[in-house]
Amino acid sequence: MKARKSAAPAPAPSFDDPSLPRGEQAYRYLRAAIQSGSLKPGDRLREGELALHIGLSRTPIREALAKLEADGLVVHDASRGIMVAELDYRMVTELYYMREVLEGTAARLPAQHASEVEISILEDLCRQYGESLDNEALLEQSNRHFHDTLYRCSHNRYLISMVNGLHDTLSLLGRTTLAKPERAEETLREHRAIVDAITNRDADAAEQALRNHIRAAQKVRMTQLFTGRST
Repeated sequence: MKARKSAAPAPAPSFDDPSLPRGEQAYRYLRAAIQSGSLKPGDRLREGELALHIGLSRTPIREALAKLEADGLVVHDASRGIMVAELDYRMVTELYYMREVLEGTAARLPAQHASEVEISILEDLCRQYGESLDNEALLEQSNRHFHDTLYRCSHNRYLISMVNGLHDTLSLLGRTTLAKPERAEETLREHRAIVDAITNRDADAAEQALRNHIRAAQKVRMTQLFTGRST
């Protein structure tokens, strides 16, 4: 596949924390642009153009691109230059396999260690998700909040870091599978199954419910890839 023409995200950034090193500022901005879809898989990333757009010199841009390459969000092709990474079918399969393993554990641990207050928060977030079914943007935000909270309830910082890294890579696939109304409703039922198992302190059931959730999402994603539809 040919690389897209070079692209720069818009608008130019206004950094929330100017005290950060400039390389970190550039990294956070470009990472957010990739996650939001402002920079899409296949887009070429030229240091000079990015430096002008972001308002930084080439050195912090170069540092940021190197860090993004280490994250797997950017690749350096000998003939096409630096570009936002594209995921092929095998890579997506591997990604979802690791999601199932890691996120299954991330559901098992709360069943064992989450406090009653944390469980009540998960129950509230599950209800909030159900109230967001008619609003795609709010639904996606609510879904992310539910999962982020679930991971934090695992009380394992290393697991949280690995799961977040997977989700960074997942952003390369574009829109969430929740754009399909039927999938959004299925997800609500799956979230409830996860929370019910955690509430009952059933670690095996919590892990299996989360694994089922990831498999269902993978099926939708793979169907979209097979049919060539944007996700």
